[in-house]
Amino acid sequence: MASGSDRNPIIIGGLPSQVPDFDPEETQEWLDSLDAAVDQRGRERARYLMLRLIERAREKRVAVPEMRSTDYVNTIATKDEPFFPGDEEIERKILNATRWNAAVMVSRAQRPGIGVGGHIATFASSASLYDVGFNHFFRGKDGGDSGDQVFFQGHASPGIYARAFLLDRLSEAHLDGFRQEKSKAPHGLSSYPHPRLMPDFWEFPTVSMGLGPISAIYQARMNRYMHARGIADTSRSHVWAFLGDGEMDEPESLGQLSIAAREGLDNLTFVVNCNLQRLDGPVRGNGKIIQELESVFRGAGWNVIKLVWDRSWDPLLAQDRDGVLVNKLNTTPDGQFQTYATETGAYIRENFFGGDHRLRAMVEDMTDDQILHLGRGGHDHPKVYAAYKAALEHQGQPTVILAQTIKGWTLGPNFEGRNATHQMKKLTVADLKGFRDRLKLPIPDSELESGLPPYYHPGKDSPEIQYMHDRRRELGGYLPKRVNRAKPLALPGDKAYAAVRKGSGTQQVATTMAFVRLLKDLLRDKEIGKRFVPIAPDEYRTFGMDSLFPSAKIYNPLGQTYESVDRDLLLSYKESPTGQMLHDGITESGCTASLVAAGSAYATHGEHLIPVYVFYSMFGFQRTGDQFWQMADQMARGFVLGATAGRTTLTGEGTQHADGHSQLLASTNPACVAYDPAYGYEIAHIVRDGLRRMYGEDSEDVFYYLTVYNEPIVQPAEPENVDVEGILKGLYRLSEGGAGSIPAQVLASGVAVPWALEAQKILAEEWDVRAAVWSATSWNELRRDAVDAEEHNLLHPEEEQRVPYVTRKLAGAEGPLLAVSDWMRSVPDQIARWVPGTYQSLGGDGFGFADTRGAARRFFHIDAQSIVLGVLTELAKEGKIDRSVLKQAIDRYQLLDVAAADPGTAGGDA
Repeated sequence: MASGSDRNPIIIGGLPSQVPDFDPEETQEWLDSLDAAVDQRGRERARYLMLRLIERAREKRVAVPEMRSTDYVNTIATKDEPFFPGDEEIERKILNATRWNAAVMVSRAQRPGIGVGGHIATFASSASLYDVGFNHFFRGKDGGDSGDQVFFQGHASPGIYARAFLLDRLSEAHLDGFRQEKSKAPHGLSSYPHPRLMPDFWEFPTVSMGLGPISAIYQARMNRYMHARGIADTSRSHVWAFLGDGEMDEPESLGQLSIAAREGLDNLTFVVNCNLQRLDGPVRGNGKIIQELESVFRGAGWNVIKLVWDRSWDPLLAQDRDGVLVNKLNTTPDGQFQTYATETGAYIRENFFGGDHRLRAMVEDMTDDQILHLGRGGHDHPKVYAAYKAALEHQGQPTVILAQTIKGWTLGPNFEGRNATHQMKKLTVADLKGFRDRLKLPIPDSELESGLPPYYHPGKDSPEIQYMHDRRRELGGYLPKRVNRAKPLALPGDKAYAAVRKGSGTQQVATTMAFVRLLKDLLRDKEIGKRFVPIAPDEYRTFGMDSLFPSAKIYNPLGQTYESVDRDLLLSYKESPTGQMLHDGITESGCTASLVAAGSAYATHGEHLIPVYVFYSMFGFQRTGDQFWQMADQMARGFVLGATAGRTTLTGEGTQHADGHSQLLASTNPACVAYDPAYGYEIAHIVRDGLRRMYGEDSEDVFYYLTVYNEPIVQPAEPENVDVEGILKGLYRLSEGGAGSIPAQVLASGVAVPWALEAQKILAEEWDVRAAVWSATSWNELRRDAVDAEEHNLLHPEEEQRVPYVTRKLAGAEGPLLAVSDWMRSVPDQIARWVPGTYQSLGGDGFGFADTRGAARRFFHIDAQSIVLGVLTELAKEGKIDRSVLKQAIDRYQLLDVAAADPGTAGGDA
């Protein structure tokens, strides 16, 4: 067996040896022909012929095994490169000005007294990749078109700002406001692409590495989905994602490549800036990241275009009849190429070309300086253009362009290719002079030797600037640019909510099912029904949403090419090219990416979509919390449903499904409006208000998170004169409690409300306590209102002081207040500071476990009997009852014995 050093981990062959040979004589003729080619013309010629045969076989649709990796050279041969339509000299001047301003902006931001820094090396390496796109490919939104969707690499933002400055979209004041968003307002610029912080400029937040790639995939898919369903014409939109080679180590970067290939998303192009460096060192020092990524993408079904070398290598490769140069390129690891980027031409001559007389002969007529400037393909405009053009023309597959560059390119020897270059933020006077000379900019030494280095602008009427404007006009306007053209929706009336508000009669219905019933009625609405986008990670049946299969159907661009195994059932699985439901498989990250793409369609395409993402509660904010922050930053809207919520409601599944904390995690997201409703009629009012706030007049950039449960209960009809304001604000009195003489208050949310009502009855009948029960539909919103009130009072002491809603609502409520929920105590404790009077909470702190619901609730001491004890304890503290009754209650209800609890309703499974 070959040793690890002898094996090539990338290029692996495989042939179907089990196929019988029906014509051995013909087979031998082919083998003899190959032998003759090897003997007479050499192995390299034979290899070339084999590759051409494989290429022709694919053209003829003959299935042959894919090669996972190809030679370390450009995919597009020099002879196949298209004519470059740009003015290369003008584009060089434009790019030099952009490079300078990007670097100077970051350097000025690091000046004494400011010191906010920035990153310049990433853009320095990828500048040509962006510039060719801006000048020739990226389509804008003018004229009402959606244009292209471009996901810019987060650390490259200085270059995007610098280009916008040349186009007079930003001023010098803006550049000097880099990373000073508040202190330099209204000229402050965000560090990275942040739509919420710059809502007219950036479209997509990408600096949380790994989220850009997965978001781009699902954005391209959402474009196809909207087109298929007739909501928006996205046929001309192309999605471009600019990524780093180090970023591809993130699981989200590569985890969903298969869906892009499976659905033939040829409206998607990844451009991976392979500068061979992470933040602190090489990406694959001992390997070859371009070869590795080629293997991964090819295996996933993508079209791969490698852009490794610039045109200065073309004459050398043309001489390589023996394949010795290609072999040297194939076998040189990335760590060594990084070293070559920092060394002299003489060093490269000796160490790269010096080991073989044939290689030495190739460069014997070249000077050391010429060898030094044998460049990387990602810096060569015509070759970048050829790669982009080929990507757009390719059909049936998404494309990845693997472009080799040098990190810190043109910034000088202290920056280029250095391991520390990512963290270097300030240019010395010597660096600036060398940088200026290399870029050939007319900036005198005197402006570099004193004060801050200047920005450079060739003049509004210069050929370079006019060229830039002309190119953007021809391509449909300036980028990046975010536009909200969507009009408010005509929202449903009372009829859509009537069924849920009536309750369930004698039937037991979980709040998850109550929501699904409401969603079905909303989907029937003539005005907005088609705009709903149901999303689930392979759990539609778990959530009772299979009832939507026959009518809404599951989106699949290929339709359903098979007979479904359950085709005879009323609720059979149905796929359709125009299906409404997104069934993204067992991937919460993929589903959340769909959620974000759908929720921001109002800005991306000028058409509202209303995503409804339903998932196992435990696997939402905990597993994909970073993407919910991305959703907030992208100002996406929609409904997020944490189904099977609670620490004790899904206990048959055990710890990993026992969510007692997602409401707390949701509270950290400023754009998230989170509710924990107990009944269907509460859900109806919350959803109705959510539609108004997100899609009506004066719409807000928020999203709604509702936790719903899988525990069946009798859903009560909406009470007469129900306190709708209280439902929406987060707290209303559900039951005053008639019997008993000792007053107390119980605040409960979600599935805990029925326990509180049972405790109310026990307290009245057995302990003479009159406990009012309040439904706390949102602990989070109560806290948010209180914090806002305090903030106002802090800054406006001369005005009438605001009183938090929870304080006003509970003013005059007699007796101690006890809060209970199926969440950890930190959730209801959020409002403790603003509650008038004595306040205590019960909750499911600790790990969940598998058991009956009753046993789990007894263990956490949040069941009805434990609520009784909690109320009595608080009354005893106040001297309203004797403390001896507490031991009586513990003994009477066997509160120390988990096994003594009523198991409760069955259904701890999913």
